[in-house]
Amino acid sequence: MSDDIRLATARVADLAAVMQVMEAAFDPAYGEAWSRAQLLTLFALPSARVCLAWDGETPCGFSAARIAGPESELLLLAVDPEWRGRGVGALLMADWQGWAAAEGAEDYFLEMRADNDAVHLYRQSGFSECGRRKDYYRGADGTIRDAITMRRFLHNRDN
Repeated sequence: MSDDIRLATARVADLAAVMQVMEAAFDPAYGEAWSRAQLLTLFALPSARVCLAWDGETPCGFSAARIAGPESELLLLAVDPEWRGRGVGALLMADWQGWAAAEGAEDYFLEMRADNDAVHLYRQSGFSECGRRKDYYRGADGTIRDAITMRRFLHNRDN
């Protein structure tokens, strides 16, 4: 289970560890992985945070998110396939939302490809579909997939 997993805010010095998880977790067929340069931009933004999950000295997952006023967006969430099913993703989701709430966020968003198995994790974390971008993702194999936008409010609101 996730008892031995520790989470820590990643620093630029942790970039190799984040990339190790990125390369293991993201299937190149979907073209979703970020480059080192893209990740480096997050480390320079005071409104962004990368959180790294460690099992001992081994990186096993990470999340990347940003804050904009009362909203927070999960940019990336990755768990090394060897650690999937052990609660690492749920820990990273809870950590992101806890960090964002401490920064004043009340509204959370994420976007994913429509056929991503992580939808179960996101639903368990209180997210529901609020939008869809048709033909948004183009995989390395040429397959085109929709993107789903999901949303969760920290507090119930009367609309």
